[in-house]
Amino acid sequence: MIARPADGILFAGGAVLTVDRGFTIHDPGWVHVVDNLIVAVGNGSPPPDLTRTVGRIIDTTGSVLMPGMTNAHTHLFQTFFRGLADDKPLLDWLRECIWPAAVHLDRESARLAAMVGLAENLRSGVTSVIDHQYIHIDEGIDDGVCSAADQLGVRFVLARGWSDRNYEPSLMESSEQILERTRRVAEKWDQHDSGRIRVELAPLIPWGCTDEAMIDTVAASRSWGGGTHIHCAETSTEVDMSLDEHGLRHVEWLESLGVLGPDTQLAHSIWLTDGELDTIAERGAVVVHCPVSNMYLASGVSRILDMRKRGIPVALASDGPGSNNRQDMFEVLKDTVLLQKIHHLDAMALQPEDAIRMACNGGATAFGMPDGIGVIATGRRADLVVVDLQSVFVAPVHRIASALVFCATPHDVTHVMVDGRILIDDRRLTMLDEHDLVTAAIESAGSVFDKAGLSGRIGSDH
Repeated sequence: MIARPADGILFAGGAVLTVDRGFTIHDPGWVHVVDNLIVAVGNGSPPPDLTRTVGRIIDTTGSVLMPGMTNAHTHLFQTFFRGLADDKPLLDWLRECIWPAAVHLDRESARLAAMVGLAENLRSGVTSVIDHQYIHIDEGIDDGVCSAADQLGVRFVLARGWSDRNYEPSLMESSEQILERTRRVAEKWDQHDSGRIRVELAPLIPWGCTDEAMIDTVAASRSWGGGTHIHCAETSTEVDMSLDEHGLRHVEWLESLGVLGPDTQLAHSIWLTDGELDTIAERGAVVVHCPVSNMYLASGVSRILDMRKRGIPVALASDGPGSNNRQDMFEVLKDTVLLQKIHHLDAMALQPEDAIRMACNGGATAFGMPDGIGVIATGRRADLVVVDLQSVFVAPVHRIASALVFCATPHDVTHVMVDGRILIDDRRLTMLDEHDLVTAAIESAGSVFDKAGLSGRIGSDH
């Protein structure tokens, strides 16, 4: 366990971006953390008595302290699959790149892939991750992924993915297998470390799930307080498949089953009608927007402005490293704004503050902790990120929100705290040797692709 100073930690000297309702910025400001909670936030300099008694002071001069962001939809195992989808739409990429090699993952390779992916998220200013984990060839994979999250210290939801039809046969499970295997994982990991790690069920795609299994798994996840995470209307082809089979679009199908609710996270949600948007708003479901992946796979542009007008909570995500190809939330912030600007030919379509709210406030809602994380305020969990504003890529700063969205990169992240524990300290990961991790991951990925007969894909342009 990573130790916390007995008298807490004080961040002081730089700006504090609270991302509260009024988007308050203290410049300069200070934040005092004790154990895993924010106990005080202030403008200007901290009280002298506090500076004398606190266990550690982190000087944020020239930087901004912000809430940790949530990456609300990714597939961590895909850190081993970067660069294989550069010329393929979604369904071809699955059949030709993901399925052939993913079936050779085991607990250890999945753990290493997750370790790399989680470290990447932390370096990108992400403190909470929802991993849509649907590879279960080895029943120990889920345990390996959760073990990685435990070691790294990140706030984590294992969205335990499943499919019971129309998918790669070795990746499908029966309804009984899904429920029993998930129950075992949840018994070990759900609410682990005071709720830092949680487990929920995650039907993979509408065309890969039967009605009966959908109803059963949603009920099971809700029985222990978990949500439901699902790809929704990612491509027009998938929506056409649903119309051909059910006569219903994706959200219409979910509504017909009675499974939509505030605990439902709808990843992508591109090809939606006005009626479907109205239904999402009425049920209080959350949309998870993945702009980089949507452009990378040429899937389409989500109707973010229409969602916001309806009050639909929108979170942001990188999607898996296999279709991005990196988990860089600063890139996601920037592309969220730019994609809406160019799509609507309106320079005012979205502003930097809007994207930050989605990544912090919207992400907290998707994560199931709308009152716990995503804002710097007294009583909130101490999930915090320090971003250097004095690099040549960022300075001089005229507006902090603009600098974060349009200029900052993961390299500018100097400190990351999750639940009061410092996981990145002066740009250094505190819980592992990063070089050793990358070396082990490269070796493991090579072994996986060797087994799949696809070793030429690693380190080759052909």
